[in-house]
Amino acid sequence: MKDVLVIGAGGVSSVAVHKMAKNPELFGKVTLASRRKFKCDAIAESVKARFGATIDTAEVDADDVAATAALIERVRPKLLVNLALPYQDLNLMEACLKTGVDYLDTANYEPRDEARFQYSWQWDYHERFEKAGLMALLGSGFDPGVTSVFAGHIKKHLLDRIDTLDILDCNGGDHGQHFATNFNPEINIREITAPARHYEKGQWIETPALSTRQVFQFDQVGTKNMYLMYHEELESLARFYPEIQRIRFWMTFGDQYLTHLRVLQNVGMTSIEPVMYEGREVIPLQFLKAVLPEPSTLGTTTKGKTNIGDIATGVKDGAEKTVYVYNVCDHEEAFAETGNQAVSYTTGVPAMIGASLMLEGAWAGKGVFNIEQFDPDPFMAMLNAHGLPWQVHELDGPLKF
Repeated sequence: MKDVLVIGAGGVSSVAVHKMAKNPELFGKVTLASRRKFKCDAIAESVKARFGATIDTAEVDADDVAATAALIERVRPKLLVNLALPYQDLNLMEACLKTGVDYLDTANYEPRDEARFQYSWQWDYHERFEKAGLMALLGSGFDPGVTSVFAGHIKKHLLDRIDTLDILDCNGGDHGQHFATNFNPEINIREITAPARHYEKGQWIETPALSTRQVFQFDQVGTKNMYLMYHEELESLARFYPEIQRIRFWMTFGDQYLTHLRVLQNVGMTSIEPVMYEGREVIPLQFLKAVLPEPSTLGTTTKGKTNIGDIATGVKDGAEKTVYVYNVCDHEEAFAETGNQAVSYTTGVPAMIGASLMLEGAWAGKGVFNIEQFDPDPFMAMLNAHGLPWQVHELDGPLKF
């Protein structure tokens, strides 16, 4: 049985269900559900127009465990693919346990009232999933996701030992807006404004947000400023690859974006603390999200490319070696295929691939797993086959920063 229930109706879920429908040999019935069913219906219409395939749609509040469980009982999927908000991860995992269905997501849990995301909340579910004979796959997006699989590929095929690992995320696209985020604004801004952290010699080192900058030349994109950040795959990679002495995550931002962000911070619009406005509580960041452009609408205007990958230094056959594994994705090509820009595409395609590997049994287990715990080879092969081809280059030496 290869039926899937996809929760969430944003750009990532749109890409995922478009790719599922495009590959009927990999998937059975696809049902797409969200709190706003009309968004699911619009995605279903696009799928039908592009590929002639029919997907079912439904309405569900992913915060409501009982309602989600009732939908699962009605649809009877083999796998629930969570492409909703990270706030809803635990409730959706509870619904899967209640109904005996496997689980997959692309981003780890974080509470609504605290800008803190970590895997421990989901790792705590391991024994319950194991006892139930179910599998949960965490972080099957791009970063986390593909970047972790790249690390697995490097360890399996390119280096005998990884000493340092740097993940570089560059979005070289231009959407033409004064200020907009390429995925959910609330999640995006919480992530960017949080203190930076990286892992070094068994310790977590924290620095102020956006305080560490480097310049890097990205293939097919150009020279960009990139900033040290914390990202959840650092936590899982440090756990499952304890040999690595230093792990860092870098993301590029343009000066215009950062200027707008600083102004919004200075006037309190990025706060998640409620304020009283005309007799009711309002959370500034949620209000900001409501007035910013919807990320799923940016595909029509976005041009340029993304470049995301891993640079690892270590030892191969007794000699030091540095390798760079990365993908370049074109915004306009992604939009032509699925109606979504490349940031959604680079997360939605890996979600589809992880789901396929679970349904086929190529990746199997009982309990809660991160993506880097499995054999990278079938995932890497599917990236090449489904629109995210990767390449490997040997560098002259380690990064100089």
